[in-house]
Amino acid sequence: MTSEGLQQASQNDVAACAEVFERIAQNVNTILIGQETVVAQVLHCMIANGHVLLEGVPGLGKTLLVRALATSIRCSTNRIQFTPDLMPSDVTGHAQYNMREEQFVIRKGPVFTNLLLADEINRAPAKTQSALLEVMQERQATIEGESFEIDHPYMVLATQNPIEFEGTYPLPEAQLDRFMVNVFIEYPSQNHEEVLVDLVTTGKPADNLDTSTIEAVANATDVSNAQQVASQILVDEAVLKYAVSIVRTTRDFEGISQGASPRAAIALVRIARAQALLSSRTFVVPDDIRTVAVSVLRHRIALSPEFQFEGMSKDQVLNSVIQSVEAPRT
Repeated sequence: MTSEGLQQASQNDVAACAEVFERIAQNVNTILIGQETVVAQVLHCMIANGHVLLEGVPGLGKTLLVRALATSIRCSTNRIQFTPDLMPSDVTGHAQYNMREEQFVIRKGPVFTNLLLADEINRAPAKTQSALLEVMQERQATIEGESFEIDHPYMVLATQNPIEFEGTYPLPEAQLDRFMVNVFIEYPSQNHEEVLVDLVTTGKPADNLDTSTIEAVANATDVSNAQQVASQILVDEAVLKYAVSIVRTTRDFEGISQGASPRAAIALVRIARAQALLSSRTFVVPDDIRTVAVSVLRHRIALSPEFQFEGMSKDQVLNSVIQSVEAPRT
C-alpha cells in the first residue's frame, strides 16, 4: 500500500461502480457505433476526474459521444465551436447591464455545465484557450472579478482536427499537460459503418442520430461515487514505481526530445485505478499501467526531428518505452 491508513475500496463497492459504468458504456455504444475503445477511454478519464483531448477527422461522432454520455448520466452538456474571433467572455460569461433594474447581471457562459465539448480548441487564440484551461484546472470561472464554481461532475472533451493546421493556434505543451488523456477516434470498420449508415438513413429525415432513443442509466451521484471509490483502489509500491519509471524513461529515451512531466505520472496512476475499477478489481496490476500509458503520454512528449523525418509515430516510440521498462511481478 502506498499510503498508510488509506481506506481501501471494498470489492462490493468496486463491483457496484463497475456495473454502473458498464451500463453507461453499453448505452453510449448503441449510439456511437464501432467506437468501444474510445468510449472506454473517455469513461476511464471520467472516473479519474480528468479531461480528454479528442483527435479525429470530422464526422466521426465526437459531438454525438458527448451528447450520448450526458444523456446516459442525466447531466447537462454544452458545445463551444472555437473560432479565431472567439473571446474569453464567450467561454466563461460576462456582466450585462440590466436597464430595468439599473444594475449589472452576470450571464454565465457555456462552461457552466457538466460535460463540455470544446470543438477545435486550437482554432481560437491563446487568450481564449487559457480561459477554458483555467476552468479545467480550477473547476471555477471568474467573471468581473467574482468566482463561480462549476457543477460536479465536470469534464471537458476538447477536439483537434489532425489534418488541418492552417489558421490554428497550437496548444502549448504546458496547456496540453492539463488534459489527462489524448484519445484518437478512428474510422469505424466496414461492418460498423454499414450499421451506422443504416441507422441514420432509415426512417430519419436528417443526417444525425437522436440521443432521445436512449435512457439515463446513472446520475451525477453515481459518477461522484465511482470517483471516490477509484481513489481508494490499492496501488502497490512496486506498481507505483513502475508507472513513475515509464514516465521518467521518456525523458532520456532515444527519439524523444521532450519527456513527460510529473503530472503524467499522477495521471497514469489515476487512470490505472479507473481501469482496475472497470475490471472489478480492488487493486492495480502492471497491465493496467501498460493499457493506459500511451493515451496518457502521447500528447506529453515531443519526438526528435530525425525520428519525425523517418516517419516514426509517438505511439511507436512510446510502445518501445513501455517495453524497455521491466514490469514488477505481482
